[in-house]
Amino acid sequence: MCGIVGYIGANDSKEVLLTGLEKLEYRGYDSAGIAILNEQGMNVFKVKGRIAALREKVDASVMANVGIGHTRWATHGEPSEENAHPHQSATERFTLVHNGVIENYYELRDEYLQNVELKSETDTEIVVQLIEQLYNETNDVLEAFRKGLSLLKGSYGIALIDKENPDLIYVAKNKSPLLVGLGDGFNVVASDAMATLRETNRYVEIEDKEVVLVRADRVEIQKLDGTVVERAEYVAEIDASDTEKGTYPHFMLKEIDEQPFVIRKIIQEYQAEDDSIKLNEDVRKAMQKTDRVYIIAAGTSYHAGLVGKQFIEKLANIPVEVHIASEFSYNMPLLSEKPLFIFISQSGETADSRSVLVQTKALGHPALTITNVPGSTLSREADYTLHLHAGPEIAVASTKAYTAQIAVLAILAVDTARVKGLDLSFDPLQELGIVASAMETLTDQKEEFDRLAKEMFETTRNAFFIGRGVDYYVVQEASLKLKEISYIQAEGFAGGELKHGTIALIEEGTPVIAIATQENVNLSIRGNVQEVAARGANTCTVSMKGLEKDSDSFVLPQVHELLTPLVSVIPMQLLAYYAALHRDCDVDKPRNLAKSVTVE
Repeated sequence: MCGIVGYIGANDSKEVLLTGLEKLEYRGYDSAGIAILNEQGMNVFKVKGRIAALREKVDASVMANVGIGHTRWATHGEPSEENAHPHQSATERFTLVHNGVIENYYELRDEYLQNVELKSETDTEIVVQLIEQLYNETNDVLEAFRKGLSLLKGSYGIALIDKENPDLIYVAKNKSPLLVGLGDGFNVVASDAMATLRETNRYVEIEDKEVVLVRADRVEIQKLDGTVVERAEYVAEIDASDTEKGTYPHFMLKEIDEQPFVIRKIIQEYQAEDDSIKLNEDVRKAMQKTDRVYIIAAGTSYHAGLVGKQFIEKLANIPVEVHIASEFSYNMPLLSEKPLFIFISQSGETADSRSVLVQTKALGHPALTITNVPGSTLSREADYTLHLHAGPEIAVASTKAYTAQIAVLAILAVDTARVKGLDLSFDPLQELGIVASAMETLTDQKEEFDRLAKEMFETTRNAFFIGRGVDYYVVQEASLKLKEISYIQAEGFAGGELKHGTIALIEEGTPVIAIATQENVNLSIRGNVQEVAARGANTCTVSMKGLEKDSDSFVLPQVHELLTPLVSVIPMQLLAYYAALHRDCDVDKPRNLAKSVTVE
């Protein structure tokens, strides 16, 4: 959600900013802009819409060695050119981009800006106008910047340029991701390393409520009180080529196809030389000590957590609660005596989850993050991290990160069970190898899922997914995939709940997709399919080999019953993908959505 790119160095900044913003398109946005500073002054270009439109608007003849850029996802004020970033102060001396939400912007406006005419509806403009007002009092830009930050309540990632000092970008963050990238004779600023991988893979982390002075030849980190902070750089473990679509029409299809390779990568990373599970000993000890696991997540990661609950409870005999992060943050339940919190997040930047992490850390409880981005905020601030090894996921609709989360949770559960001395006839690494082969079989049958999607979803306005047991968790993810990229109103239900109300919505032609991979509820879910078919539903049953019936629409390759969510979700992802295509939707960048939700 929202993206920041900045550059200062010897070269022209325009292409760095525009290319960097293009790399951040996956995060979701509705407007974009850049500001570039040269000897003639500040040049600001903004558009409502896509980066392609911004490229056309930027004056190619203007050269500048310093600049900042931004993609905006509207929070305060509608999507418009006026509300797009960068924003400027009244005299246009200061220009600023900002990610996050300033919670007290009304109060700041009323106290400090009564005599300033605002040009936008945003909380961001309040920040840049405030800094100019404070500068008028102090005659010191850095002091005004620090004081302005100290007055802000909420989340922010900020990059500021002073027209009178073209050799410096002022940078700061609080609860919003922001990095500084290091180069030879230049430095960059980015809310996501992928934006600037073409320039550098060397980065410095910024912690909350720090000020960073970024010059072409050096970077200085300070606390708000001016104390200088020394921090080592790190190398981003991201291959820039992984952020390209290659021959694929969409990132989502590429990422669906990458899932077998991701599973094999996870096996490789978590397998020791003697074929046992390789896991951090501190993670093992934390799992042994806990009397209850609390999984905190949102969206697709929450659905992966529901599957993980099955693994940990059934294999390791540890009670598990799965909570939606945004609800837990404001309504914490009674906790057990020795809780362990597991935070699941593709990006590691999910604001709702971080809010819970801050609260639980204050209570002294240990935390484990499972994420695709090891240097992310949740990874840095938790006690332990398990890496997904899925590679960059660009499409807004998560696919390979979801299956990677489930695979890592399965490994964690089996390892915990073994350390506890529980007898298991289940080798997760061997079984995951079988899963990877089954995934390949499914991704090779795209034409079949294209046909099914056209048949089931091309003209419908709503759809239902049903399952029982662990299949119920998968259909919740299936319905989310369909609704977020095809805009079809879709819901995932426990099969037995249909007759308790939902069946009233079934009418002639209503699509109902059932998943049947669990032997103990196979006959029950098939009974539910018959119930909706009798009322005119257009049904589609996806079953596991060994449980199939002649009337089933698709039969999945057989895998271990515990790991069926890893294969049953592949057809659901492909059905959603092709449904979106048939409805002419923007598959990778669905409306109103952001890849990384960095505001609460």
